[in-house]
Amino acid sequence: MAIFKGSGVAIITPFTSDNQVDYDKLGELIDFQVENGTDSIIICGTTGESSTLSHEEHIACIRYAVEKTARRIPVVAGTGSNCTETAIYLSQEAQKAGADGILLVTPYYNKATQNGLIRHFTAIAESVELPAILYNVPSRTGCNILPETAAKLAFDVTNIVGIKEASGNISQIAQLAALADGKIDIYSGNDDQIVPILSLGGIGVISVLANVAPRQTHDIVAEYLAGNIDQSRKLQLKALALSNALFSEVNPIPVKAALNMMGYQVGGLRAPLTEMESQNQEKLRKVLAEYGLLTD
Repeated sequence: MAIFKGSGVAIITPFTSDNQVDYDKLGELIDFQVENGTDSIIICGTTGESSTLSHEEHIACIRYAVEKTARRIPVVAGTGSNCTETAIYLSQEAQKAGADGILLVTPYYNKATQNGLIRHFTAIAESVELPAILYNVPSRTGCNILPETAAKLAFDVTNIVGIKEASGNISQIAQLAALADGKIDIYSGNDDQIVPILSLGGIGVISVLANVAPRQTHDIVAEYLAGNIDQSRKLQLKALALSNALFSEVNPIPVKAALNMMGYQVGGLRAPLTEMESQNQEKLRKVLAEYGLLTD
């Protein structure tokens, strides 16, 4: 049984003017997502600036998301780390908080061999009872989960049930789909590749785009899964310019800028991230207006 099918939002973490987590605003954003068809909240991922949250903040955000969502849709907690013991600790705390699943990014900086990845992910998954989604994003971590590795983990570890594939390598994802033979749920980790990955048997997306366009992102997946392939493709292509603008600088710089332009007042970013360059802000604002997401 999949943790979710459809569009999961990799939700941002809003901050107050003094750079503290703004839980009231996070609650508003969660309600906005639920009301607009999002199928799962993914809390404390890359887009949520997990790398600059303290462990206390990280756990508090997971707990808050679970309480605020109130079982309306599943909550998947980002609990990965480049330290296996830290990832185990965060995963166990997510389970205590009532999360529905965990998202485990590959080790970054120290990286790992494929055998190291198998040991790392197995140890984390076996430390909890929650279903786990692997997160493959080699452009950020310098570490790639090969298809053979992901398939082995899916067959050998009962609660490793999914993978967020953000390698951008469609050939690699096709090979994984062939090797896993339905044993692992594949989610697109790139908003511009939702339809291609669905065509390979994927069941959804873990999305940055959904922060600003939740209904549209949900519909890309929902239309495809309902058999309306042409409509899904049209929605995917329509969103391409916005998806590109949201990655014109390192994520989550543009998506937070976009939400602020839309009036959500989600605050700034924690260092070393900086505010969006003015020329890119102008381009982003233009695309948001063309997509009908600005009211002024």
